[in-house]
Amino acid sequence: MSSAVSDFEGATAEQVLAYAVERFHPRLTLACSFQKEESVLTHMLTRIEPSARMFMIDTGVLFPETYATRREFEERFGVHVEVFDASSNNGPWGPEHCCSAAKVQALERALGDIDAWITGVRREQSRTRATAAKVEPDGRRGIWKVNPLADWSEHDIWRYINRHDLPYHPLHDRGYDSIGCAPCTQPGEGREGRWAGQDKTECGIHL
Repeated sequence: MSSAVSDFEGATAEQVLAYAVERFHPRLTLACSFQKEESVLTHMLTRIEPSARMFMIDTGVLFPETYATRREFEERFGVHVEVFDASSNNGPWGPEHCCSAAKVQALERALGDIDAWITGVRREQSRTRATAAKVEPDGRRGIWKVNPLADWSEHDIWRYINRHDLPYHPLHDRGYDSIGCAPCTQPGEGREGRWAGQDKTECGIHL
């Protein structure tokens, strides 16, 4: 498969997902934070494979709207979202006590019996994601990482959501382009609202 990774560059998001399902299901899962990218991916994935797996990492300090969007996803798409706990035992989350390590540990549990995982990573989101391939090895875990929307723009995402009348996170309508934990997320374009004022661009999950 490694010699064919570059062949996916010209593939559509649906074609990439169809390949991932054919190759990896049921040891395939979608990482879901209920942002606009997951609205698109959940819709596409469940049309290809209604029993596809998906999971969320719950730090215990997500926005109330995130939990509401989860319920809306489950009702609209007929999915069950597996929940992996990353809540703090060492005091409240905040800039001085971030959830990075706990989220990564929860991710390792989520991917424990998985051969490939699907993400909403897009190249235009940040410099750290600018070289993401649509299908790439996750060398850290010895599995595969599938980024079907890697070459999609913000406009592409919203056009798809509007065309299919999909549920999406309501904070996107209040200026939040990227949504994480409530204590560390502010309104902002791209990922500038994540860890605002800090030298931080990733929580560790996609590093």
